[in-house]
Amino acid sequence: MARLEVNRSGEMEVFVSVVQLGGFSPAARAFRMTPSAVSKLIARLEERLGTRLLNRSTRQLQLTPEGSAFYERARDILADLEDAERAAGMGEQPVGRVRINTSASYANHVLAPILPEFMQRFPGITLDIVQTDLVVDLLAERTDVAVRAGPLKSSSLVARKLGETTPTIVASPAYLERCGEPQTIAELERHNRLGFGYARTVDGWPLREDGRTIVVPPAGRVQTNDGEGMRHLALAGVGLARLSMFTVRDDIAAGRLKPVLAHLETGEMEAFHAVYVGQGGPLSSRIRALLDFLAEHGRIN
Repeated sequence: MARLEVNRSGEMEVFVSVVQLGGFSPAARAFRMTPSAVSKLIARLEERLGTRLLNRSTRQLQLTPEGSAFYERARDILADLEDAERAAGMGEQPVGRVRINTSASYANHVLAPILPEFMQRFPGITLDIVQTDLVVDLLAERTDVAVRAGPLKSSSLVARKLGETTPTIVASPAYLERCGEPQTIAELERHNRLGFGYARTVDGWPLREDGRTIVVPPAGRVQTNDGEGMRHLALAGVGLARLSMFTVRDDIAAGRLKPVLAHLETGEMEAFHAVYVGQGGPLSSRIRALLDFLAEHGRIN
């Protein structure tokens, strides 16, 4: 009987808020409790579960591995409860907020054109779109779905593949007229090769010449941390850029950019995935709706 007296959903709500809001004090304000009461509630929860969920310090709280796993499941359970309550009065239409983290390139060239249809199909869902090329911690950034390029590292993330694209070196006609068009890897040495200002899986441009694959490092006077920003630099004639084909296809067709050294490309493909936290556990209907929609309409090639 004692087990039935425990308000487990209430404990989960407070714990999830502590994690998402970043501390006992903001969670206390959200629930009109004192920070001490929130701290004691979390301590009771940890005692009941028989494990530490949070490592506490004077400045911050950090999830333990057990706390991270409990947070993921608790968040999903609360989302399902919310969906069930809303479904009772509103039917099965998904309702709620979904936070997406993606690159500006994907947001501009793929996501934005399909958003009107998504919003019409799911009027109860609110989207919060964060644009960055940097890989983020989904838990720390309170992100529901992230769209990322490149190979996936083994982690607690689950992925749905959204297709593949070919990276290609491009430049504006004005730049090529001013600096000449390179025909060999050696000729790249005298060109401004735009690079990214953060670590990448392959930090360079793989090209194949004389039967060998050579990775040419970007070496220019300008760096950026944003693929869409690099596209605009290329359009402005600042230098050569290596970008995903789906972001420059229209520019090439319109003559604003021109492929360079296409005969030396290796033909490698770069995969895109929609990733989310979990290990096959229950997903809220709002997140599932977005993932299914991206798998249908948000694919790239």
